[in-house]
Amino acid sequence: MEEEELLRSLMFLMTYMLMKRRRDINNANVQRRNEIQRRIRHRQYFFQRQRRMLMMMIAGGIRSNVRIRTRPWTTTPSTDWWERVVMTEFQPSDWLDKFRMSRETFFYLCDKLRPRLARQDTSFRLALPVEKRVAVALWRLASNIEYRTISTLFGVGKSTVCRCVRDMCHAIVALLSSIYLRPPSEQELEDSAQLFLSHWGFPHCVAAIATLHTAIITPSNNASDYANPAGWLSVLSQVAVSGRGQFWDVCASFPGGTDPADILQNSSLWATAAEGGLSPEPPPIFMGKPLRYVLLGEACYPLQSWLMKVYPEEKGRRASHAALTEPQRLFNRQLTRALRVPEEALLRLRARWQCLSKRNDCGLDVVPTMILACCILHNMCESHGDAFKAEWQVEVAESESPQPDHKQLLSTTMDQSHAEEVRHLFCDYFEEQNN
Repeated sequence: MEEEELLRSLMFLMTYMLMKRRRDINNANVQRRNEIQRRIRHRQYFFQRQRRMLMMMIAGGIRSNVRIRTRPWTTTPSTDWWERVVMTEFQPSDWLDKFRMSRETFFYLCDKLRPRLARQDTSFRLALPVEKRVAVALWRLASNIEYRTISTLFGVGKSTVCRCVRDMCHAIVALLSSIYLRPPSEQELEDSAQLFLSHWGFPHCVAAIATLHTAIITPSNNASDYANPAGWLSVLSQVAVSGRGQFWDVCASFPGGTDPADILQNSSLWATAAEGGLSPEPPPIFMGKPLRYVLLGEACYPLQSWLMKVYPEEKGRRASHAALTEPQRLFNRQLTRALRVPEEALLRLRARWQCLSKRNDCGLDVVPTMILACCILHNMCESHGDAFKAEWQVEVAESESPQPDHKQLLSTTMDQSHAEEVRHLFCDYFEEQNN
């Protein structure tokens, strides 16, 4: 009896092992057939792709040898719009309208960015020329139109447009910051002070600080931090503008709800100006006393010996300060007038590069670099004397949301102790000039 049980168990075990072996063999055969079919499909796709690329190259060679009559841009195929229309038929006004700079400045920019933007051809694809990569990116910065439209216009993929914009902005910041966004020299400080005095009537001033809000799409994290005082989402930037309307310092990438005073105190501009880096040694003479050059700022900034802001206006009987004197009112009027320098510079910046005036749908990792790149391009165009069209400014003023107003800083805890003495010197100066 025991032998029969043992034999039955042994037969059951052998039957199980045989069935398992047969199942494993069947599974292996199925996997082998699937792998063979996958390789066949991959090889067919590879050969079809090679055949399509070969046909495109042949067709491109045929089109390049065929003489095509001149047609309007709207009916020109995207495959030759760049090579034929832009490079051969664009007039100076066309370069200015489409790329916001002259033809000479455009090719100067291409030469400067070539070390970072040049790509090598591969066996399957011809690399885009540097000039076309720059043109694609500039078109995006100047118009802020969607990638799909630019893709159709230039005959490239949407991902290529995105990559061109990202690569060019990073290349501009890396290669051109040292030329067009750098601390000023002593001669530039003196020239800027002369411009503030001659054009705006404010003496001993070399720059003005202002803020710029750039509208963005809703971020995935901490969206409430990006709500600015006007209620819409933005990235906040701090800029220092010289008397020529060019940017000397740009501090970008802060959420729109950040206090501008906090940005200033944590910026390199604060450390540089506090240490006298924006004034020559020895300090120039003002009202019979040696005094470092000053900067002008909005009412949301703290009063410093190197940063002047207006006296707080009286707000009724409960105001904690006395009524302003006539010299103080005169000081406020002159300072407010001089603050038009950064206001006009930022308006020209947003008008020339409309990606900063409309809602920017790029990621938050790209927007700060894009802002810096636009400021550098602004300085480059201004330095090269490229024309600025008034209709750009009118278009932006009509379409964009107004820039938010920041609250006036009434607390004196952040003010420097002897800054009031410096501000009083300017009051005495304006009183003398008025008399």
